[in-house]
Amino acid sequence: MINNIINHRPNVICMTDKKRKIAIIICDRYHTCAGGKCLKALKNREGAFTVYGDHEVELVGYTTCGGCPGGNVEFCVEEMKKNGAEVIHLATGMVVGYPPCPHIDHFRDFIKTKFNIDVVVGTHPIPRNYYITHKALRTWNSPKWREKTKCILTNEKVRQEYS
Repeated sequence: MINNIINHRPNVICMTDKKRKIAIIICDRYHTCAGGKCLKALKNREGAFTVYGDHEVELVGYTTCGGCPGGNVEFCVEEMKKNGAEVIHLATGMVVGYPPCPHIDHFRDFIKTKFNIDVVVGTHPIPRNYYITHKALRTWNSPKWREKTKCILTNEKVRQEYS
């Protein structure tokens, strides 16, 4: 499953028993978000956090991208790395907002290249209300988006729990 999520260094997340240190970058549209869905999913190992299994995980950073085109990404990751971040999660809000973040691929590639840190697209499962809208709009029908959403689509029961 990890190889399907992270293709940069496939075993970095669960290759040892040590605590995994992660950070989350959210879309600035949701800058007042308290992180409830992300933290619930992290605690329950749902959505993109399933990759950690039973490994202990420590959240070492949580911030916004800074607004389009994501100027904070250039700076926040450096601080997150200083705090020990080994994996950066680009929050589910970047996928479910409308339109989805047009910079998500650039953020992923930039973070991997400049900071040599793995990047996972997504945090919590996609809530049902967003799923219904994007399904009707056919937002995620391309192979590129199917790859990005596969760990956060989950099933109807879980989508309802996150609505």
